[in-house]
Amino acid sequence: MANAFAGIEIGKRSIMTHSQQIQTAGHNISNADTEGYSRQRVQVKTFDPLYRPDLSRAGTPGQIGQGTSIESITRLRDEMLDQRIVAQNNQESYWGTREKYYVMIEQIYNEPHDISVRTNMDKFWQSWQELSMYPENKAARQAVVTRGESLTESISQRFKSLSGIGTLINSDIEANVKQINDYAKQIAEINSEIVRSKAMGDNPNDLLDRRDVLVEKLSGLANITSDQRDSDEFMVHIDGQVLVQGNVHRGFELVSNVDNNGYDTVVWNDTKIVANISGGSLGALIELRDVDVRNETQSLNTMAMNFADLVNDVHRAGIGANNVSGLDFFTQHPFVTDVNGNYDRNGDGVEDSSYVFRFTGSNSLNLQDKVGLEGVMTLSGKNGNIQVPYHSTDTVDDVIKRINDSDGEVKAYLDRNNRLVLKATTASGMENPDFVIRHVEDSGLFLAGYSGILRSSGVDGAYDFATANAVNSLVAEYSVAPVNNPAEYIAVNENIKNDVLSVAAAFPDSRGKSVLGDGRAAVEIASIRNTDVMIGYSRTFDDYFADSVTNVGLKGEQAENMLLSQNSIMNDLRGLRDSISGVNIDEELADIIKFQHGYNAAARFVTVIDEMLDTVINRLGV
Repeated sequence: MANAFAGIEIGKRSIMTHSQQIQTAGHNISNADTEGYSRQRVQVKTFDPLYRPDLSRAGTPGQIGQGTSIESITRLRDEMLDQRIVAQNNQESYWGTREKYYVMIEQIYNEPHDISVRTNMDKFWQSWQELSMYPENKAARQAVVTRGESLTESISQRFKSLSGIGTLINSDIEANVKQINDYAKQIAEINSEIVRSKAMGDNPNDLLDRRDVLVEKLSGLANITSDQRDSDEFMVHIDGQVLVQGNVHRGFELVSNVDNNGYDTVVWNDTKIVANISGGSLGALIELRDVDVRNETQSLNTMAMNFADLVNDVHRAGIGANNVSGLDFFTQHPFVTDVNGNYDRNGDGVEDSSYVFRFTGSNSLNLQDKVGLEGVMTLSGKNGNIQVPYHSTDTVDDVIKRINDSDGEVKAYLDRNNRLVLKATTASGMENPDFVIRHVEDSGLFLAGYSGILRSSGVDGAYDFATANAVNSLVAEYSVAPVNNPAEYIAVNENIKNDVLSVAAAFPDSRGKSVLGDGRAAVEIASIRNTDVMIGYSRTFDDYFADSVTNVGLKGEQAENMLLSQNSIMNDLRGLRDSISGVNIDEELADIIKFQHGYNAAARFVTVIDEMLDTVINRLGV
């Protein structure tokens, strides 16, 4: 005969199970607004039945049920969906960060129209045109100086605004690195707790939720992947590099980079190797600072440097109403005081480099003349040196265009005296200085003899900046490289501001004097506006302004469109996750009512068994 007290045990198990279900539903309701919480469910199974071998199966069942028991308490989570959210989250953060900062950059370029760089430059050219018509008018000279000051101030202000954004981005990079290090540490600590909990046979649901929240936040900062190598080791990678492995974590450090305006470079704290971070807000910030803002700043510096250089070139040759000549209209600050451009680049106390910005050939050329020479020029490029060939059937214009259309960081043109000029551009690599010609070589005679730049051809006659006194290989005139960021310090010459009669509107006559009514110099300066000048790939100053505004506008539009697209994708994914893992209050309340009825029924069942036992024990035989 079966145990008479077995019914009480079945009822007790049912009461405990329904009580746990009610508690779990209450836990879900209390965490309905908790970030990253996944609703939990009690997994119930039948208790192991009893087998009665002493009874005949024909007469009595061989197994007798023993009620219910709790198998586990699990969280409802779709791991594949979580991985998709982590993968997409870094893109949403990436484009969100770019969109935010491009709004700031666009505001710099869309400054009030009447004080913009473009407007002030237009007024500057107009003042020279007016001076060319009225060269004897002192008011016209004053207008040139005043508008020159307004222009240089607006250029300097744009540089400061771009520099300010760069500094702000650098601060955000520091904050992001600190967050990543903190999240990595927390994930490693939670991994340890999860391992201990699982070792005791528990399901650490709340710990798993906390870890998933941290992983998702981390994915917004960088391009990460996560995987479970086995039941105990959870790993997080950033762009293929291990960040967290079980209870061990790595982190990042910030190292100041003098080649990048002193901004911080992100390196791994254990290997000191530069970290490659391509996604999330940190990846976007690094790209914005080191590519976008840097390119905009270099473009502005290039414009300012070429603008000042071209105006000064004409102004030096001109003469003012006070018969003063040889003055630069804009001040220029050489990077080094050594006349040969010698510089101690590695800081060991010995001059080891030559910082030269411009070569000007000694021979006068004609753009339409055929060079009648064969050879290959080797010039410094973005990634090492590049080669520019020339042929006997090429005209001088063909050779110049081939140099300018190449990927080199040296550009060419003919100056006002028809002499070949080679100028350095800004450098693509941070390790290379801006506005420094790094290498010029010619296997033939175009640079060596025809244009009068190099002293001799071949490797032995090459100019290379990585040595002191490299100018000894030149027969050309040269100018020392300027101080970094000329857009920051460009200004009208103080001598001209103190005496506006020094503004050169004319060219000296045969006696070296200014002739009344001569406005040829003013005309030539005004014509620079529509003259082909080498500003990267732009041809005129108007091209520069059009390209810069268009470039910023298109990149801002791209960031906005991509952000909207990623927001739509993430909203769908998060909505799907909420439908699986989110807490529905109405559903939980309905479950509580159901579990309560089960609890009441189980309690009533125990009462009935108790009454039965009371009858058997106390009432039989009476």
